[in-house]
Amino acid sequence: MRLLLVEDDPALGRSLEQRLGAAGFVVDWLTCGEEAEAAAAATPFPLVILDRRLPDGDGVGRIAALRRFRPDIRVLVLTALDATPDKIGGLNAGADDYLTKPVDPDELIARVRAALRRPGGAVPPPIDCANLSYDPGPREFQVDGVPILLKRRELLILETLMMRARRVVQRQTFLEQVYGFNEDIQSNTLEAHVSRLRARLGELGAKVIIHPVRGVGYMLTEAAPP
Repeated sequence: MRLLLVEDDPALGRSLEQRLGAAGFVVDWLTCGEEAEAAAAATPFPLVILDRRLPDGDGVGRIAALRRFRPDIRVLVLTALDATPDKIGGLNAGADDYLTKPVDPDELIARVRAALRRPGGAVPPPIDCANLSYDPGPREFQVDGVPILLKRRELLILETLMMRARRVVQRQTFLEQVYGFNEDIQSNTLEAHVSRLRARLGELGAKVIIHPVRGVGYMLTEAAPP
């Protein structure tokens, strides 16, 4: 799942990008409100973590514009402005949550997950494909009812496939869901990650197959009976 982080403090931005990435999210980290609006117009982010004191003004003033591009986007304001009037002003401006600095990264991750579960951003029910299942709430995969561990890229690719199981997923969708703006993506990067995911699913005994659709993308289906 791809999130937008708007934070102009280099140390904090880098730290949050790494911690959210370790939690299984793809994070696009930007440093000003104007860039955030352009990014939201181009990419279907489900949630933005938004600083207030940005180089080009108060981040809260960007909420309405972000919602024009993405009406369902969740907005979590992260700021050093911790006075009650500041919190009320941020929430009244449309923020879904308001968290003050210094922030505990674990609390931030928990609030991100909670925001994504709220009505309007409702989590779909578990999805099954053969003996592989995926629960979007905790983002947990199971094979034959046993939880499995996947590397971050494997999780993101398989999540993208399972959310669209038995349908062709275009290459561009993977690029939007699995890789961030600042990542150097080679022409064969996606293919290499899919190949490793196939091998991992085989090791785990998942009875599914990832079909390449030439010139388009990939599709996940049940494997044919032996």
